[in-house]
Amino acid sequence: MRCGDFRTTYAEDMAIFDSALARGLLAALLVLLVLLPLLATGYWLDVTNRIGIAVIAATGLNILTGFTGQISLGNAAFLAVGAYSTAALTARGVPFLIAVPSSGLISALVGMIFGFPSLRLKGLYLAIATLAAHFIVEFTVVHWESMTGGVNGIGIDPPKLFGYAFDEDRKLYFPILAATVAMLWFAKNLFRTRVGKAFVAIRDQDISAEVMGVAVFRHKLLSFAVSSFYVGVAGSLLAYQARIISPENFPLGVAIDQLGMIIIGGLGSILGSVLGAIFITLLPEALRLLTGALAGSFPGLVQLFASLKLGVFGLAIVLFLIFEPDGMAARWHRIKAYWKLYPFSY
Repeated sequence: MRCGDFRTTYAEDMAIFDSALARGLLAALLVLLVLLPLLATGYWLDVTNRIGIAVIAATGLNILTGFTGQISLGNAAFLAVGAYSTAALTARGVPFLIAVPSSGLISALVGMIFGFPSLRLKGLYLAIATLAAHFIVEFTVVHWESMTGGVNGIGIDPPKLFGYAFDEDRKLYFPILAATVAMLWFAKNLFRTRVGKAFVAIRDQDISAEVMGVAVFRHKLLSFAVSSFYVGVAGSLLAYQARIISPENFPLGVAIDQLGMIIIGGLGSILGSVLGAIFITLLPEALRLLTGALAGSFPGLVQLFASLKLGVFGLAIVLFLIFEPDGMAARWHRIKAYWKLYPFSY
């Protein structure tokens, strides 16, 4: 009976999907995702698109906070930068395939500017510095009306590719899916490189990393840039999906939600970003369906939905911190390890 790992080459040891079963499950998942628009309603396609965007944004935050140890509360600001950059580029006729990465690069530049305090700040002090980024970007968005439309917002034309317009959720699903898969693949491979390992070394012990020859400040800035690029791409896709953006799309609560995603999913884990984004995005939808079903018996639940959402979100984080502090990804790895070693317990 096969039990444990049997690897005889470096290629097998470095493989992301190290078994035929894992590769088969991945292929089946991709086929299911491709066929999903044929099976899902418009409502659930909208939810799925929001999950894909949240996965990209949460992965970016996890690169900075989970892998590099730099706490950030500025994700909503970088989402806004990506979204408004897309609005400006689209209005000037920049095509979809160029506007999305360009918006990510603009967000990366802004992220690097606000990453400069990481030279001397860490922990709570750095979190407050990134929080300042949120208020600065929010102030700029509200008052730069010629570019952003101010509090009234700005409209965005649907993306087009070779003359084909992605003007509904069913069509926009495929570009979001492709972007999500590509960004996850890059992030997974990033931490197999020297740069990714430098990020982890800085998180674990930045002084020791510097003694070992890691350029700490340069890699911190690079981590801010990569993270903000991911969040900027998510903001760009959000702009195309929402079609109208305003400051109300980017409250501070968005940054808190995404921080909750990586805490619940698992810090320092790409899989954790995916699981956390799915959980936090589906949580209000499940509450909405539950309150709707119980509205006949308890009419007051509909009015309490916003409060229930905040309460359940907070309760979920507390319960995960108590009972599953390493997140959902750690639990999944323990389940896999159990079956990999089955029937032996050691």
